[in-house]
Amino acid sequence: MTTGENGERTGRRVERGARMVEVGAKEITDREAEAECVVTMASEACAQLVAGTPKGNPVEASRVAGLMGVKRTPDLLPFCHPVAVTGAEVHVEPDEATGRIRVWTRVRARDRTGVEMEALTAAAVAALSLYDTAKAFDRGTRIDGLRLLAKSGGTSGDYSAP
Repeated sequence: MTTGENGERTGRRVERGARMVEVGAKEITDREAEAECVVTMASEACAQLVAGTPKGNPVEASRVAGLMGVKRTPDLLPFCHPVAVTGAEVHVEPDEATGRIRVWTRVRARDRTGVEMEALTAAAVAALSLYDTAKAFDRGTRIDGLRLLAKSGGTSGDYSAP
């Protein structure tokens, strides 16, 4: 039993354990989601990442890291179902003059549940990969604005960020 705002018993039982939502009865449909974030650093640090480092090409490495993030989302987030991903893109768009690198992702699937978390995870992991290299050149590097841009498919309908 739980207690409401005024101390009365509500009759609802609070579940203490974790569980995944049942999606077995949901219809299989095409799903798509887009996400983004921005990595900001000194313009010199950004130029260094674009030029490459002794470790290799950090921009390309971040794209690969983002794709790996898509595939590993259910391993990282306990409530995410494994999803039949049919395609994924990770775009890394550096602007050396401003020291900003925009990370944009799109994930597609044909499944019973959406791919918002996969798109967000891809953007976050790609940004973290950039941060991992950028921190050697600028300790003030930061990751901002991780957000869902759009999603389509499923019973909850389409969404587009304002």
